Amino acid sequence: MAKILFVMTAADGWTLADGSTHPTGFWAEEAVVPFEAFKAAGHEVTVATPGGAVPPVDEASLSPDAAGGAEEAARLRRVIGTAPEFARPVVLAGVRPEDYDAVYVPGGHGPMEDLAVDADSGRVLVGALDGGLPVGVVCHGPAALLAAVREDGSNAFAGHRVTAFTNTEEQMAGNADKAKWLLQDRLTEAGLKVEAGEPWAPHVETDRNVVTGQNPASSAPVAEELLRKLG
Repeated sequence: MAKILFVMTAADGWTLADGSTHPTGFWAEEAVVPFEAFKAAGHEVTVATPGGAVPPVDEASLSPDAAGGAEEAARLRRVIGTAPEFARPVVLAGVRPEDYDAVYVPGGHGPMEDLAVDADSGRVLVGALDGGLPVGVVCHGPAALLAAVREDGSNAFAGHRVTAFTNTEEQMAGNADKAKWLLQDRLTEAGLKVEAGEPWAPHVETDRNVVTGQNPASSAPVAEELLRKLG
């Protein structure tokens, strides 16, 4: 049995360029689908958030259109509402990456608000990378990689081939013109090599021990790749 750490957002709002706040949180599918895959494989999942706050779900991700139907939306909501892992997260500041076998970061715009600048999240991800742990990140989850900075100011993931929610997808979703910054741009500026696939289609990049997925549809294949790495 492996111990898998979910690093999750505590932010229920995303601050836009005009100073207004867009309701957000984590994207349901990106958390629940890997969570279920890991649990079904017999692994233990621990959720950690800044301050130990219960991670807020983005209600938009629980709409029938986003979830793939009303029945699936209800199922996602039920898992989030009943799994004790989501209800009782640990405090991210107290996490030691060496206590885990893998780290996973789901998306939603929440990580762009807090994990992108959270020193504890960055520390955990640097430790996971340097320790050779499989690191899985999906959609807007790669915003957390921006905080993974070494003492010399360089990004620990610089040079890695990754994917993430693309500028094109942000534009298609109607958020690009409102955002303070775009994830694909920031990752590129930090020295990561961002590979963009077709909008909304599953797309996974694996580089050494880092597995990234472009969008919600990529969460299941990212989980499968992490399970392969865990053996």
